[in-house]
Amino acid sequence: MEIIDNHTHLNDEPFRGKEEYYLDRAKSLSVTKLICAGQDPDFNDRAIKLAQRFDDVYAMVGYCPDVAKDYNQVAEDKLIEQLQMPKVVALGEVGLDYYWDESPRDVQRDVFKRQIEIAHELKMPVDIHTRDAFEDTFKILKDSDLEYGAILHNFNGGVDWLNKFLDLNIYFSYSGVVSFTKATDVHESAKVVPMDRFMVETDAPYLTPKPYRGKQNEPGYVHYVAQAIADLKGISLGEVAKVTYANTVRVYGLE
Repeated sequence: MEIIDNHTHLNDEPFRGKEEYYLDRAKSLSVTKLICAGQDPDFNDRAIKLAQRFDDVYAMVGYCPDVAKDYNQVAEDKLIEQLQMPKVVALGEVGLDYYWDESPRDVQRDVFKRQIEIAHELKMPVDIHTRDAFEDTFKILKDSDLEYGAILHNFNGGVDWLNKFLDLNIYFSYSGVVSFTKATDVHESAKVVPMDRFMVETDAPYLTPKPYRGKQNEPGYVHYVAQAIADLKGISLGEVAKVTYANTVRVYGLE
């Protein structure tokens, strides 16, 4: 059995200098590959360096909504250069965040749209962060060319939003939230999401799944995310691992 953590932050502070230790721990839980998510210049650089250092680590790079206010032509030129580097497999994480509102909302929307255009120009999937912003995220994606796919990272919507986004070329990445007792909307969407349209992630060091909720998350714990979905769907962990592995390899074009 092999599982891929398709969105994690091995480039974040808790893992720095201990990356090999956490990768070994992940392998002990059948997690054999991971995609390290960028979000700003520092995280983008670190994601690429980790992908260059470790065979089973891949990178994505982008400007997340918090730093959309800092996006300019210099940033875009650097981003385009990084997206063409070996083992960079997606543009992300990018999107809208109306919870923290670190950047003006109109700026968030403009930068999000532009980065989707870049992903299409480079024939790459785009990995999307959306918080308290489903309505605007849907409007933007509905009007975008998603020929090369898009992934809703940490999807926390219910069945209604699932069905709306399913009409687009969008995949749904479930995090540890799917294991939370009170996340009933997420449970319901996970039960019915088509087998060829979902993936699993940790978003580590955040969103730790049960049975380790309350402790620091790590890439290996995507094993428990997959188990939670298997339980909800009434299928085996092995089956969830198999389909999410295939979906992730296909969408991100992994070797």
